Amino acid sequence: MKIKKILLYPFAIIYGVITSFRNSLYNWKILKSKSFEVHTICVGNLAVGGTGKTPHVEYLIDLLKSEFKIATLSRGYKRKTYGFIIASEESIASEIGDEPLQYKSKNPELTVSVDTNRVNGVKRLLELENPPKIILLDDAFQHRALNCELNIIISEYSNLYINDALMPAGYLRESKIGIHRADIVIISKTPEKTTAIDIRNLSKDLKLQAHQRLFFSWLKYCELEGFQNSLDTIDTLNDLFRYRIILFTGIGNPEPIRTYLKEYASDVKHIAFPDHHTFTIEDISAIRTKFDEYEGGNKIIVTTEKDAMRLKGTDLEDTVNNLPLYVLPVKVDFKDKTQEFNETILNYARTNKFYHKKYS
Repeated sequence: MKIKKILLYPFAIIYGVITSFRNSLYNWKILKSKSFEVHTICVGNLAVGGTGKTPHVEYLIDLLKSEFKIATLSRGYKRKTYGFIIASEESIASEIGDEPLQYKSKNPELTVSVDTNRVNGVKRLLELENPPKIILLDDAFQHRALNCELNIIISEYSNLYINDALMPAGYLRESKIGIHRADIVIISKTPEKTTAIDIRNLSKDLKLQAHQRLFFSWLKYCELEGFQNSLDTIDTLNDLFRYRIILFTGIGNPEPIRTYLKEYASDVKHIAFPDHHTFTIEDISAIRTKFDEYEGGNKIIVTTEKDAMRLKGTDLEDTVNNLPLYVLPVKVDFKDKTQEFNETILNYARTNKFYHKKYS
């Protein structure tokens, strides 16, 4: 792996020069960033892959939706449609993407939209008869054509941006100095056993600027829910030890969910697919075969919420309904600073002015 990184390093340098020059054009105002008269919150990252943006966006939705008219705007990664689309309750993942579908499934009243062109997406949302007061932009940090008022960057505890390299030698989309554009930095998937000393030392290593706020979040898994019937639940902490599990995933980093299930279940066998994988009948047949070959009783199949979204409303749903398939929902919480994070977001949303001066 180290040899591969060394061989790819010259290409990473070229990529870094290109992305840095592009960012400089925006910093020098040669390329213009469009601002809108609406609260805009961007949830993004410096790296590709699974840092946990989706549950953080859901956290913001839950925090804001009772007080404000909000909308989400995503690219709709791997959808088979084009242009601006507002999700309906009949939407499927191939039309809007798995993450937007997850937002809509959990919040039917929420305005969920997709558009590769984020400027056009915001413009179209503001043309609605009842436009949102706050727009949550999922994965738009590198879309400099849109000037977001509040930028939140998420970096995974086990793969911090400070230890990463530019693509293709690493996973960074842009130079590490891009973090300076963030107002809030969240270190996600922090292990529960992380101590205050660990957090203090890591905070020093990040060397954030004075105006930036730093938070540490961790994943909180919920009860398993039946794919066909969400009321069919399994108490993870008290009952999962009775079960053996076939886990299949198509997400950026499945290690946390695999580790979690192995801690509580009798046994876990994992089938990994690429991130945002479009499942086929052959995939489901392979999962069924693996399940049938799993000797003994009391066995179930488990997947993630995002993977479940790519099965709903498809030709595969009837086949999947014949499997003992369960979904493991996940939420995020903050270590010691939940109230501070909530107040930071709500203060911005209520006053239309962030409580500090950026770049002061």
